Amino acid sequence: MSCRAVPRAQPSPATRPGAPGGGTRSREVWALAVGPPAGQRSAFQAAYISIEVLIALVSVPGNVLVIWAVKVNQALRDATFCFIVSLAVADVAVGALVIPLAILINIGPQTYFHTCLMVACPVLILTQSSILALLAIAVDRYLRVKIPLRYKTVVTPRRAAVAIAGCWILSFVVGLTPMFGWNNLSEVERAWAANGSVGEPEIKCEFEKVISMEYMVYFNFFVWVLPPLLLMVLIYLEVFYLIRKQLNKKVSASSGDPQKYYGKELKIAKSLALILFLFALSWLPLHILNCITLFCPSCHKPSILIYIAIFLTHGNSAMNPIVYAFRIQKFRVTFLKIWNDHFRCQPAPPGDGDLAEERPDD
Repeated sequence: MSCRAVPRAQPSPATRPGAPGGGTRSREVWALAVGPPAGQRSAFQAAYISIEVLIALVSVPGNVLVIWAVKVNQALRDATFCFIVSLAVADVAVGALVIPLAILINIGPQTYFHTCLMVACPVLILTQSSILALLAIAVDRYLRVKIPLRYKTVVTPRRAAVAIAGCWILSFVVGLTPMFGWNNLSEVERAWAANGSVGEPEIKCEFEKVISMEYMVYFNFFVWVLPPLLLMVLIYLEVFYLIRKQLNKKVSASSGDPQKYYGKELKIAKSLALILFLFALSWLPLHILNCITLFCPSCHKPSILIYIAIFLTHGNSAMNPIVYAFRIQKFRVTFLKIWNDHFRCQPAPPGDGDLAEERPDD
């Protein structure tokens, strides 16, 4: 899911310098999940679509497997894994909704302005949902190590559900803000009227045509992406500090074995911090390119960097299940059980244990 700038060989009349609604920003065309520029060889376009399809084929089944694992394994029912499910739902939507829209827009359909605007907003909603889910996970891990004895009374399933609902509601508000008026309709209408046309403007559906770049940089990035990422970094630094401190002091915990309890918390915290690192690594390059385009319109950005940023943002949705499988034992065991029970028709041996019997703190 991405909103990025892609250089175009031939800017449209509405975006040429000096044209209504145009200006220096017309050196770049911002597109939602856009692929190669118009005029590129069909082989290059086919390669782009193939990579997008491959990402979707990894992302959707992988994240569905995450949701399935939480459903079948009682040990994965605590608040952290509920937030992970929320993150997985957003990633499923990337593969099932955003990437198909990316391929469609790559073809370059002509649409009404508000139709294109509705196509552009889902990526903003899902990105914000992922960020807030990661923030909720970080806060949850902090509470687990800060107040281990009171954690289960403070973080109840009801409160976790309310937090998840709140994250999604806020994501819709942030992502749909362009629908409330912070968009480029006035510029498009001026260009439309200058051409002697009447009625609702018809445009080639491109992100830059409908979404204000001031919104993308000042509001989306500087308010709703960068501050939460920095806050999460501080939270995880505090989590690691508290865990190391407790391991050294050997303070008693709810598990009865402080070394075991905090040792497991350390492992899970490292895995979730890795998820955060991969998210930042995937999304910051694109936002940095957005800032360069807004603040330095004349600066040249190699196309290869733009395409790398595009695939990083989409590919991030496929990374998390892989991290869970290799880093979190409860997920790995559950994935194997699902595979054996439903795809190999070979139930796991009794020695692997009943997943429902696992303790949530194990």
